[in-house]
Amino acid sequence: MFRQIPRILLLDQSRKTVLMLAKLMLIFPLMTFALSAAEPAQDLIRFKGADTLGAKLVPELGGVYKTKHGGAKFEVAGEGSDTAFKALLDGTADIGMSSREIKQEEAELFEERKIQLHKHLAAYDCLVILVHANNPVNNLTAKQIEGLFTGDITNWRDVGGMDAPVLLRTRNTASGSYKEFSRIAMNGRPYAKGSIKLQGSETPVQGLVRDVNAITYAGLSYAKAQGIKTISINGIAPPLDRANDYPYIRPCYYFIRSDASPATKAFMEWATQSAEAKAIVRKIGFLAAKS
Repeated sequence: MFRQIPRILLLDQSRKTVLMLAKLMLIFPLMTFALSAAEPAQDLIRFKGADTLGAKLVPELGGVYKTKHGGAKFEVAGEGSDTAFKALLDGTADIGMSSREIKQEEAELFEERKIQLHKHLAAYDCLVILVHANNPVNNLTAKQIEGLFTGDITNWRDVGGMDAPVLLRTRNTASGSYKEFSRIAMNGRPYAKGSIKLQGSETPVQGLVRDVNAITYAGLSYAKAQGIKTISINGIAPPLDRANDYPYIRPCYYFIRSDASPATKAFMEWATQSAEAKAIVRKIGFLAAKS
């Protein structure tokens, strides 16, 4: 013989069940959204690192690539080469842009986590010396450039210019260009005290337009701005389409993880191997890597 359950109790339990189901229906979409937000879309390629590559070259390459690969999407953050390796390590970037080699201490962090990196040559960049268009100096020796940027030379008259103080503008310390220029042009010496450190490649160049006594360095692609000019070094002007005896040429790289997405690997192959991409590299103002 079965005991009859009161109707009121049945109704109460039914209400509880309905309320529980309603809560689950509200929570489930939120859980789904959270999961999708944490995992980037497979066709999204995130770049972080050197502004040298991220300001002009990568956006131009990405724009052309998207016209032929409709699903491709790009996010580019050019905040200095140091950020490339940090972002690759923590998984917030798919491609690291760097204007220098990876440091030993950075490589050790990847080894500790058993993450393998692959390096791809993006292009060769000329670090050119830039001054105001009205600065009478047109040529400097490598020794004079070292003196200007280390503070050994503080007046333009000492290199054939006006009787005026040298105003030094450089990249900030997170920049690969900041470190690389010290290595190749200053014998690894520190920059002069009082040098103005600025973020991005364009900001130091823009400062030249406003001050006839300023000097800076930048990639060749930034030498086309109005109101500035490039300085020959040891009588040699920056190359436009080939490497010659110009002293300040450096390679720039893309780094990807071995577990990179198929979309990332496909873009990397196109950007470093195709004739179309190499033509874009030259148009922007870099020297294309040989096949």
